[in-house]
Amino acid sequence: MDFTFGPDDTAFRAEARGWLEAHLVGEYAAAAGTGGPGSEHEGVAVRRAWERELGRDGWIGLGWDDRGTGRGNRRASLTQQVVWAEEYARAAAPARVGHIGENLLAPTLIAYGSEEQRRRFLPAVARGEELWCQGYSEPDAGSDLAAVRTAAVPDRSGGHRVTGQKIWTSLAKEADWCFVLARTEPGSSRHHGLSFLLVPMDQPGRIEVRPIRQMSGTSEFNEVFFDGAHAEECVGGEGNGWTVAMGLLALERGVSTLVQQIGFAAELGRVVRAAVDGGAVTDPVLRERLVRQWAQLRTMRWNALRTLGSTGDPGAPSVAKLLWGGWHQRLGELAVQVRGTAAAVGPDDWSAKAPYGLDEAQRLFLFTRSDTIYGGSDEIQRNIIAERVLGLPREPR
Repeated sequence: MDFTFGPDDTAFRAEARGWLEAHLVGEYAAAAGTGGPGSEHEGVAVRRAWERELGRDGWIGLGWDDRGTGRGNRRASLTQQVVWAEEYARAAAPARVGHIGENLLAPTLIAYGSEEQRRRFLPAVARGEELWCQGYSEPDAGSDLAAVRTAAVPDRSGGHRVTGQKIWTSLAKEADWCFVLARTEPGSSRHHGLSFLLVPMDQPGRIEVRPIRQMSGTSEFNEVFFDGAHAEECVGGEGNGWTVAMGLLALERGVSTLVQQIGFAAELGRVVRAAVDGGAVTDPVLRERLVRQWAQLRTMRWNALRTLGSTGDPGAPSVAKLLWGGWHQRLGELAVQVRGTAAAVGPDDWSAKAPYGLDEAQRLFLFTRSDTIYGGSDEIQRNIIAERVLGLPREPR
């Protein structure tokens, strides 16, 4: 595809940059750069208010098609979506708490939901008023998603009652809703008999959220326990949950990947500066690894741009996940290696780093150990590429 920025994109960039400069003030300016992977616990109240600020001026749902309600029903072009993502990242605006609703739930409803479901849920996401979390993984069904055991039975209201456990659920404590993959056909197995359910989180006594403390000291992931919780809606029809769930996972690429890479570039820049300031850059091995990180990041960008123009590529999300997961993990290793022995001790002001002292590089190193596991492990991604793209024989079960 022709991926060049034209006059309309330049005007849109000026509009986006001007809006961000005008609105990133006060408490929003103080929250600049907060949140995101490894730091979702930071400034949640301010970031939630920021979400509503974005919604009031139509900056949520830029990529939704005509069945959505983003941008006042004026859909931004693909290049304009990239422009907005670039300007947002470069402004160091607070990390979005509504990204699961905007980038995963909404496109899924547009593709698989009913008109009534789109009218009910999309406007609230577009206004930044309702936040979502994702109920997929379970203790015995992480990367092997088809092994889910959470069950749901019909109730008198026309919905379902959900019982089971989900794990590694980001933003579960903040979310108003959760989309849950549950087994609605008793006795079914694997990808059969699953449904994609929409569950309100405000159900005291029916839903319990327990934070999971990580080795980085934060607790952005959660366990979620459902005890007969009411599911209000079923998307795509009962028993079609696997199709809907796989369609949603295919959406985890594209423009959002480019946003992620801008953040990666900023992190790489800080690691390079630490190597220069500390003298580690004179080590030819470390210097070569830093250059390699830069080159690989450029390769990931071109791959993301290439896949933006493709449709129906079953391997694209897996290739992207393999690329960035390993890259980010290696960056975490470099972040501490360029500092040498100093990386083994904490900051001087331990009290300011509760629950225990970690500086930015140490937290990056610890959190990125999970990058090749969460969101589908590297092993699972390679299986998907082998079986669905290369046509190789399936692994024996």
